[in-house]
Amino acid sequence: MILDNIENAPNYFGLHPLFEKAFDYIINLDMDNLANGSEEIEGMYLKASIVEPALINDTEAKLEIHKKYIDIQIPVAKEETFGWKSLSNLKEPIEEYSSQNDFQLFNDKPSAFIKVLPGEFIIFSPEDAHAPLIGEGITKKIIIKVAVL
Repeated sequence: MILDNIENAPNYFGLHPLFEKAFDYIINLDMDNLANGSEEIEGMYLKASIVEPALINDTEAKLEIHKKYIDIQIPVAKEETFGWKSLSNLKEPIEEYSSQNDFQLFNDKPSAFIKVLPGEFIIFSPEDAHAPLIGEGITKKIIIKVAVL
């Protein structure tokens, strides 16, 4: 997991060949006029979604994992809290992993909670189980899916 300010994104470009393109996309968005929706930036290798979900309390949040994609998540409207736990410490799957949706949920409790503010980003690799959308009210956020190469 990586947490940092968007201005520091170039420090992470060397970690994945598509990170620079992902952050160029983010930096060039008009954050005040974001329309909800999804688009492919680099085919199936790099995708973006802008969503406006309801936030939930930490007891309702479930840890999720992805095996095929790295998540870059950026809160736009307000602070969002994420639960985190290492994949290697998960013991309570709710369902089988879906390779079609690249998604699996767990009942384990997070071992840490991280607050992410607008202007910051958080990166979750396949080794990072994460419970997004913790907070109150409605938010707007950007989710970038970067294929594991």
